Amino acid sequence: MFSLFYGLWKYIFSKTEFHVLILGIDKAGKTTLLEKLKSLFSNLEGLSPDRIVPTVGLNIGRLEVLNAKLVFWDLGGQPGLRSIWEKYYEEAHAVIYVIDAACPSKFEDSKSALEKVLRHEDLQGAPLLVFANKQDLPEAVSAEELSRYLDLKKLDERVCMFEAVSGYDGMGIKESVEWLVNIMERSKRTEILRARAGGAGLDSA
Repeated sequence: MFSLFYGLWKYIFSKTEFHVLILGIDKAGKTTLLEKLKSLFSNLEGLSPDRIVPTVGLNIGRLEVLNAKLVFWDLGGQPGLRSIWEKYYEEAHAVIYVIDAACPSKFEDSKSALEKVLRHEDLQGAPLLVFANKQDLPEAVSAEELSRYLDLKKLDERVCMFEAVSGYDGMGIKESVEWLVNIMERSKRTEILRARAGGAGLDSA
C-alpha cells in the first residue's frame, strides 16, 4: 500500500528536469538574460546588468518554470571558448541562442557559430529558441529581420522560434521560456534522452 501511495505522490508532485543551453557569441547578453530569468521565475533577484562580467567557462542557473525544473547552462561566447560548447550538447534538451540585435556588424559571426551548433549530431532534434536581444536599444532590428537574415529553413527542420527580447528590462523573455518548456515536454529530443537514460534520472521529486 505504501508503494502505491508513494508512486501516486511521485506522479503528482514530481517535476521533469530539462537542461537548456544558452549560447551565442561574446557580448550578446547571455548572462544578463540568465540573471533576468532568475528574477522573473523565482524570488531571487538576479545581478544588475552593470555588475555582470563576460563569462569565462560556465554559469549555471536552476529555476522552476510551469511544471518543470530547468537547468540553464550559460557558456562563454568568445572565439576561444566556443569549442567547449559541444561538451554539453549530448545532455541538452534545447538551445536558447542569443544574438545582439543592435549590433549588425556581428550578425555574420553569430550566424556562422549558430550554423555550426545546428549541424552537430549530438544536438539532433533539440528545439531552438533564438533571442533577438537588446530590444531596449533603438537600433535593434526586429526578430523578423533577424530570422530572414539567418535563413535557418535551408539548414534545419527542428522546432524553432525567433523572439524579440531584452535582458535589460525583461521584454519577451517569460513567455518565450514558457513556450520552450511546453515544446520540450513533447519533443522528439526529450524522447531520445529519456530512452537513452532508460527513464531514470530525468524525473525527480
